[in-house]
Amino acid sequence: MELHITGDPAADQLLSNDAFALLVGMLLDQQVTMESAFAGPEKIRTRIGSMAPAAIAEYDPAGFVEIFKERPSIHRFPSSMAGRVQDLAATVQGDWNGDATAIWNQDGPDGEEVLRRLKGLPGFGEQKAKIFLALLGKQCGLQAPGWREAAGPYGQESAFLSVADIVDPESLKRVRASKQAAKAAIKAAKASES
Repeated sequence: MELHITGDPAADQLLSNDAFALLVGMLLDQQVTMESAFAGPEKIRTRIGSMAPAAIAEYDPAGFVEIFKERPSIHRFPSSMAGRVQDLAATVQGDWNGDATAIWNQDGPDGEEVLRRLKGLPGFGEQKAKIFLALLGKQCGLQAPGWREAAGPYGQESAFLSVADIVDPESLKRVRASKQAAKAAIKAAKASES
């Protein structure tokens, strides 16, 4: 598995090789560009020297917020997102023995069970969990039966709806276009209601 999400070879390499880093990138993917969100784990690793869930969970919370604020910042909402990353790290460490891959591999879960486990993580609602499930299936070799159905529209082939469909600059453009179209449709629907 070699991911091409951020445009930064070091950040993409970390995402490709470290399942927890990929999970953190997905967590950070809100109210910032996808590239910025998924580049966040490499910034964390560079600044604290580790992406291990235990190291992040045990890091001084105030110091971790400062890591997020350091320029270039990891996220536009450093305090809340630093806390969420530490909560996620603590959950992966405590519930999954520090192994993020256990969330989707332990005991051979089907797609629905992987989705349920993802939704149980701090910061992962229904949509984020479905997108991450699609990313696992489309680009990370997840073989869980029924993962496409569990991921909903994000699991469809050639959907170009999310980060799960980004493999190169052209697919990034297509995903951006579909997101802009979806936002425009929501805006138009709200305008017609008023």
